[in-house]
Amino acid sequence: MDFAMFSQIAQITDHLFLSSAAAVKTDRIRNYGITHVINLTLEIPNLNLPNLECIQIHIEDAPHARLSVYFDRCADKINDVHMRGGRTLVHCVAGVSRSATICIAYLMKYHRMSLEQAYYHCKKRRPVVHPNCGFWRQLIDYERRILGRNSVKMVSSSFGPIPEVYQEEVRNMVYFQTSRRNHYRPALPPWR
Repeated sequence: MDFAMFSQIAQITDHLFLSSAAAVKTDRIRNYGITHVINLTLEIPNLNLPNLECIQIHIEDAPHARLSVYFDRCADKINDVHMRGGRTLVHCVAGVSRSATICIAYLMKYHRMSLEQAYYHCKKRRPVVHPNCGFWRQLIDYERRILGRNSVKMVSSSFGPIPEVYQEEVRNMVYFQTSRRNHYRPALPPWR
């Protein structure tokens, strides 16, 4: 895995960017022409710069967290900023789950991408994108509500329900023995 990816800003569209909190630096904000930031963390304060509007949504990266209540609000804000000629950066702590989920929701609502297309679009631009399974369930419900269909479903795996787009990763995971009775468990499942 390329750990440098965690400190980079990924360009999702001509006006939408995705990153970790570590990448949110004054010089980068200016270089990318970012005018608005959506901060999806509990503990990281907003960057205080002139001419930079920041919104903070205090939410944890946990499958039970109700991020879907912010899908429309964030997507509408990103679109509004774009219509006024601005650029938005969405970040969480690692730029993997919460922020990626919001970018995917935006692409579904305003670019009319299916959930599967939106996920792979983000994944191509930021390979560490990996929303947790609870956020996947919320995205699946959102896709059905706004597009009237589903392109991704949850499937059974040895880890419990996962989105079908994670099946290949699960097949390639390494197991190790946890007791003498031949019980096995996954080594660091990526979706928590």
